Amino acid sequence: MDGVLIHEGVMIPGADEFIRKLRDNGAPFLVLTNNSIYTPRDLRARLLATGIDLPEENIWTSALATAKFLDSQRPGGSAYVIGEAGLTTALHEAGYTLSEADPDYVVLGETRTYSFEAITRAIRLIDNGARFIATNPDATGPSLEGALPACGSVAALITRATGIEPYFVGKPNPVMMREGLNKIKAHSESSAMIGDRMDTDVKCGIEAGLETILVTTGITQPADVERFPYRPSRIVKSIAELIPELG
Repeated sequence: MDGVLIHEGVMIPGADEFIRKLRDNGAPFLVLTNNSIYTPRDLRARLLATGIDLPEENIWTSALATAKFLDSQRPGGSAYVIGEAGLTTALHEAGYTLSEADPDYVVLGETRTYSFEAITRAIRLIDNGARFIATNPDATGPSLEGALPACGSVAALITRATGIEPYFVGKPNPVMMREGLNKIKAHSESSAMIGDRMDTDVKCGIEAGLETILVTTGITQPADVERFPYRPSRIVKSIAELIPELG
């Protein structure tokens, strides 16, 4: 989503037409985001404000992927959650109970207001045997004022205190991609990942067996690609270049 369809809250030129073409063609697709703060309804509203009309069912977040993963591992379980409505809503809808008393999991997501008290509670629960899950490994997130500490940074703090590494569900874990493919009944050999980051999007796509297309409207620039031991299938300037391929 960020860096491919929008950048700092502004639509990237051609993004609205690209989505419209996909919908007109009846092509199954999902827009992915590692941000677990917002629900699909929230994200639909934010995108609509930029001019992109995207149905809720075409949005796949790390929060939804995490809830799906936990439901497959321990149905009807309990979790102590650090995060926002996007994560708590997804867990509730998966049948999870949110609890501070001997939960099955500590689930760490994104929030703009990480609480030292909540982090301390999470550390103690993990020390007492709760399993540690995090929605995504991103160390920082963007804001108009500059970088913000994100889920990966706070996870590192908790790991340093407990000695326990979390299981990250979001990109680049191919679990998020495979769950998304299952959701739209698609196959990896006939699907593509379009992203702006080599370390999450392209890596995730490669590990899930998809064609990978890097756009340079976000984080990774062409000169950065050579630093990585893997390459995308293609590099394009922006998503607008792909519109003619949709017919």
